[in-house]
Amino acid sequence: MASVQPYTISISDSKLQTLAKKLEATEFPDELEQAGWDYGAPLTDIKRLTAYWKDKYDWKQQELKINQLPNYKTAIQVDGFESLDIHFVYQKSDVEGAIPLLFCHGWPGSFLEVTKILPLLTTGGKETPAFHVVAPSLPNYGFSSGTKKKGFGLPQYAETCHKLMLKLGYDKYVTQGGDWGTMITRMMGLLYPHHVQASHINMIRGHQPTFLSNPILATQHTLTPYSQRDKAGLARSSWFVKEGSGYLAEQSTKPQTLGYALADSPVGYLAWIYEKLHDWTDNYPWTDDEVLTWVSIYLFSIAGPAASLRIYYEAIHDEQLGYVRTEKYIPHVKLGLAHFPRELTVVPKTWGRTMGPVVHESEYESGGHFAAWERPDAIVKDLREMFGRGGGAYGCVPGKEGYIKPREVKL
Repeated sequence: MASVQPYTISISDSKLQTLAKKLEATEFPDELEQAGWDYGAPLTDIKRLTAYWKDKYDWKQQELKINQLPNYKTAIQVDGFESLDIHFVYQKSDVEGAIPLLFCHGWPGSFLEVTKILPLLTTGGKETPAFHVVAPSLPNYGFSSGTKKKGFGLPQYAETCHKLMLKLGYDKYVTQGGDWGTMITRMMGLLYPHHVQASHINMIRGHQPTFLSNPILATQHTLTPYSQRDKAGLARSSWFVKEGSGYLAEQSTKPQTLGYALADSPVGYLAWIYEKLHDWTDNYPWTDDEVLTWVSIYLFSIAGPAASLRIYYEAIHDEQLGYVRTEKYIPHVKLGLAHFPRELTVVPKTWGRTMGPVVHESEYESGGHFAAWERPDAIVKDLREMFGRGGGAYGCVPGKEGYIKPREVKL
């Protein structure tokens, strides 16, 4: 297995020239009067972003910023699949006894989501825990390579991330994730409970407790009237199923068909992702540079623009270890839940508690699907409280001051 090596992102001039030609040749559809966001991404927004992308946006400037991060790459062999080159951001803390933390992104996010919390998590003191942070580009995403074989589902994503942590010297570690990051880190806890000591998630997909499966929570649920927060959350969840999940149906059934459009049309990919950035956040003030950098990472991905869709097909079609299993109770791994009002599914607290041994729970008045990007303060606060002295997961990774001192890995 190849060693861990520093990695520099460098998109070729030929790819940038091809992008420029496609942007120049873009043909836009028409739009109904007063359509707003009801029918999808508005034409005025996409035209503005396209013009900025073509005339002013500077990928090389963004690339320079990204390359200031501690980027690395290493080969990971997943059982039954070819060896994959995995890109990851890895920031070690200078604090003795810092906690190893795997940060796992989802779609349409990337490793960039860790950047706002990275400098906050790696600092700490006697009463404030610090973390060694590992944030990979998932296989088929960003600057990691992708598989050419069918069947690379949640267990394989979990295996990749687990083997990466082991390779860095962390036999025991904790995790944080949203979107697919929630499901992948949950699967890691199911498959590797002796290694994953605790998980914090910000996309909570628990279900109403039943008297057969969880009589205590079911009783609490029955006796506790829905609060205004619960009612608003269930309305949000209902909206997502009825009005916001069309992408899910396509990506989980015919990802290859959609892949042709996304690979061929940068503006098509822009509209596909931009809609989600708008609908899935809580009035977050996206800048044009932010939007275009997020989209560019998908367009320039090592595995190709269509590869990131395939996890949907695999996770939906795996009846034993697919996404449904991650929504059910997973024992042994201490669980932290962060509730945000504009998440895609917003469930009553008793529902979330059916997912595992909850030791930390928080509720915020603002924030949406991309919590680490929208509300980095909230994610950092949660992790410090959950793993700090007096927190529900304090000392879950053994070592000095309750934490582990990692084995040195030559980088």
